[in-house]
Amino acid sequence: MEIKLVKATAGDVLLLHDVQTKAFRPLLEKYLDHETNPANEPINRLFEKIQYSYFFKIVVDQKCVGGIRIAVKNNSYWISPIFILPEFQGNGIAQQAIHQVEGQFTKFSTWELQTILQEQGNCYLYEKLGYERTDFKQVVNDRMTLIGYKKIMK
Repeated sequence: MEIKLVKATAGDVLLLHDVQTKAFRPLLEKYLDHETNPANEPINRLFEKIQYSYFFKIVVDQKCVGGIRIAVKNNSYWISPIFILPEFQGNGIAQQAIHQVEGQFTKFSTWELQTILQEQGNCYLYEKLGYERTDFKQVVNDRMTLIGYKKIMK
């Protein structure tokens, strides 16, 4: 399955908001993290992210199946967020998208992200890609804890 990353534009905000909401809704229902879950992100906030960071549509067979945003903080690249529609998850799409952005953004050698400790599949994916757990740990509620990952590119 070939995936393409296509730079998002302001005109993609409705599409990406819909895909992001559908991708994160199952996690919202599971963890009830109403303040932090991207399924609840206002459309104007997503519009700002598209305008002021590197935001890509993840496209498979000409269909937008997800998105990935790269932000720059303190000489590190941050993946925040990455999302895939539920019906396309488990097919290696996120892995390919991460490989593509890592190859495209090379000014800094450090990559970071945060994920849900309780989502073992996400943790496995990032560890498989060479990310290592950091000391960052934030309890969001009694169901969910965010943890940090970091990768130093060679």
